Parts: sequence; C-alpha cells; structure tokens
Amino acid sequence: MVSIPYIICSVLSFIPALVLHEVAHGFAAYKLGDPTAKSRGRLSLNPLKHIDPFGTVLLPAMLMFMGMPVFGYAKPVPYNPRYFKNPRRDDVIVGLAGPAANLAMAAVAAVVAWALYAPALGGLIDNELFAYFYLMFLPTFALVNLFLMFFNLLPIPPLDGSSIFAILLPAKYLPKYYRIQQYAFPVFMIVIVLFPYLFHFNPFSWYLGLTAGNLANLMFPFPIY
Repeated sequence: MVSIPYIICSVLSFIPALVLHEVAHGFAAYKLGDPTAKSRGRLSLNPLKHIDPFGTVLLPAMLMFMGMPVFGYAKPVPYNPRYFKNPRRDDVIVGLAGPAANLAMAAVAAVVAWALYAPALGGLIDNELFAYFYLMFLPTFALVNLFLMFFNLLPIPPLDGSSIFAILLPAKYLPKYYRIQQYAFPVFMIVIVLFPYLFHFNPFSWYLGLTAGNLANLMFPFPIY
C-alpha cells in the first residue's frame, strides 16, 4: 500500500520537476530568438499553465499506485523553429534543455544530501520531520527528476529524445519521420500500460532502473534505488 508521506513527497517532487522542465524548453527557445513560449505565457512557474490531464495527473498517479517509477509529461511548450538561426541544431538545444533542468534539480538534491550527511549520520539532527525530508523527500525528488529526464530522452515523438534522433537522420527521411509522430506516442503509452500485464515484464521500469536508478545511487551518499 502506498503511504501518505510517499504520496506527498512524490507530488511535491513531481510538480516542480515537470514545471521547470517545460519552462527550460521555453526559455531555451526564447534565448535562441523564438518568442512563442513567452508570448503564450509558458515561461510561467504556475503549474496550471503546464498541466496535461493525462500526462500530469492520471499517468503519474496510476504509476505511483502500481508501484512503478513515477514519470509523466506536461503540455509541450510551443516553439517555432523558423525563428532559429540554425533550426536543426537549435531544435536539439531546446529539446535537451528540459532533461538538463531535471538533471540540475537532481544534482541539487544530491548536494543537499551530501551536505547533511555527516550531521545526520552523527545524530546531530534527530527528529521525525528531518528523517522524512532526508530519507524520503530528497531521494524521491532526485529520482522523480531522473526518471523524467531519462523518460524524455527516449527517441519517441513528441518526447525530447526525438529531436536528438531527428538531427541524426538524413534530411530526405525527415518528412516521413514527422508524419509518424502523431501516431508514435499514443501507441507508446498503450504499450506502457498493457505490456507489463500481457508479458509479465516491464521494460520501462527496467530501463529507468538501469539509467535513473543507477545514476541516483552514484549521486547520493547512500543507496536510494
């Protein structure tokens, strides 16, 4: 059964992880000359500006209660590559800005964990609230951000990894690649939900454990995954 403290820590981790991920996309595009996200209010830190009913609410809640790694997505930040000086290069920069923001937030959690490690280990800070913060919130915050980072790096449209994959394709294949984008993600989400039940194996949990889980353990002063 999922505990109330875990739910609270997950929500408090997931919201800033998603919001700053999307704002980073919009800010990168803005710095590269595209005002689209700024003009539509998508550089705001208000979570309501970025919520996608399924990706931000239903999917992470479902994963949380299934005991799977918590990840999801928000409404994609709009941008117009026509404003970019080098569209293919700048598209990759915008795509990587979101995962980079998640990595930075996970690193902040790890730095705090290391800074408090000696006092916590020596019993200098010994109360229940600190224990929840140190042993549950910080690891959850780092893991949620790393899960989001590696999930979004998958080369599946419209995830951020698709922009990296697109720059590797020869130009003649790009039109066909862009045509299949509208079908790839819905199929992917169906697979995420059905595959574990049909085949009793969850490749996405395995992938996130191998990537985000191992990186989180390397970053923290104690194993967290």
